[in-house]
Amino acid sequence: MIRLFHVSDLHFGCEDQAALDWFADSVRQERPDAVAVTGDLTMRARSAEFAAAARWLEALDVPLTIEPGNHDLPWNPLTRLLRPYRRFQKLERALERPIDLGSVRIVPLKSTARMQLRLNWSWGVVGRSALDAAIAELAGLAPDEVGIVATHHPLIDRAELKSRGRTLRGPRAAARLAEAGARLVLSGHVHDPFDAIAESESGPIRMVGAGTLSHRTRGTPPSFNHITVTGGTIEVELRRLGR
Repeated sequence: MIRLFHVSDLHFGCEDQAALDWFADSVRQERPDAVAVTGDLTMRARSAEFAAAARWLEALDVPLTIEPGNHDLPWNPLTRLLRPYRRFQKLERALERPIDLGSVRIVPLKSTARMQLRLNWSWGVVGRSALDAAIAELAGLAPDEVGIVATHHPLIDRAELKSRGRTLRGPRAAARLAEAGARLVLSGHVHDPFDAIAESESGPIRMVGAGTLSHRTRGTPPSFNHITVTGGTIEVELRRLGR
């Protein structure tokens, strides 16, 4: 059995310390095989926020894969264009890191963009090179290996999924990932968890969203997902703070 913790939207700068302590305690006590962080480590992409996030994540002392979120890109237009991910330096080893756990492979998919031809740059974009890289990582999956994709923005907008990510080329990406053998797509961004099967051009694919460990909750208290994979069977348990 492989056990993963899926957490998102830490938003250091607006973090909920009680929620962070609860999650860190869960990691120390249960020692998952890996932790997937699907973006928005910070509130305003400030150096102090990244430093605090790095200290907290490194202290977890488990294999990490981290996706950038829209809040993690700098507001300064020149910095955003030329060096958008420079403040991830202390977390560079975990940034968009594929993790092979034997029977499970976690594959990153970047959905943030330096700029867009849309007014709202918080929305998601799946670029061709990012999708091709994810497909290449999935290409070597063994027949009994479960492919899991980690991204920040939900790929498909459905009211029942609570997944308003407005991700350009997201539905097409979901179809190609399903065709490549991905079984599960993990995301964040919307601050409310969801777990549902979404239909794509290539068949069904499971979409699982994490909540937040910040004070920016919406309909759900701070939470994370506990995912177990046993013999190809995927189970997702939503854990809420205080329950």
